Amino acid sequence: MLKADARVRIYSRDETAQFEMAQELAPEHDRLRYLIGDVRDRQRLKLAMRGVKYVFHAAALKHVPSCEYNAFEAVETNVRGTQNVISTAFESGVKKVLLVSTDKAVNPVSVMGATKLLAEKLIVSANGWSSSTQFACVRFGNVTGSRGSLVPTIERQIAQGGPVTVTDPCMTRYTISIEDAGRACLEAMEVTGAGDIYVPDMLCVNVIDLVGDVILQSGKEVAIIHTGIRPGEKLHEELFGPGEVDRKEHFEAGFTLVHPLDSTGV
Repeated sequence: MLKADARVRIYSRDETAQFEMAQELAPEHDRLRYLIGDVRDRQRLKLAMRGVKYVFHAAALKHVPSCEYNAFEAVETNVRGTQNVISTAFESGVKKVLLVSTDKAVNPVSVMGATKLLAEKLIVSANGWSSSTQFACVRFGNVTGSRGSLVPTIERQIAQGGPVTVTDPCMTRYTISIEDAGRACLEAMEVTGAGDIYVPDMLCVNVIDLVGDVILQSGKEVAIIHTGIRPGEKLHEELFGPGEVDRKEHFEAGFTLVHPLDSTGV
């Protein structure tokens, strides 16, 4: 996909995360470039996207409780920020944009899920405005090991001596490792057509079983308490909406593509 002299730009507002990444990956990865900025800032985004051919759009407010209590901030980043990415991609001559989305966008009950659903809709519909830039999505469940995800939270609570908090013992979640998620993003960039939503095969796990496994691996004894479902949470997530069932195609390689509705464009 990339030429030998190509560069990869990491664009985010998290200076500390960029510093830590640079320290961990240097000096082997001298093709990386770190740019501070926000998807809300269209002018800065335009500078960052100059000359770029492929965009992985993962910028978002992702925590359900935080988005519930800061609803319009979620709109500004997840919705308006996505539209900024789309508009800037048009202007910059980008070949393809891949939005990193979530299963919470399927039949959403949370602000976070609703804003990610809107982001998906914006990305898919953007294909009607351009024949030179393609837009597609990849949809994940819980990315195990990512910052703020379930397993690191459990491990932190165990390290502090407990208790480990579980919202509801019946809750299930789709999970994928951070390594598999990274590979899925690269594959999705390769195989998706305009308007496709790529959904990798994922495990559906019972949260209480996952908690038990992490506690067992730690070799420690800690209490588990049930706190109840938080605002915006569902007991069970879904990977496909009712309107997507007739448009999905499963591949033996381990993923499903949800194809877009036929459109004549604009």
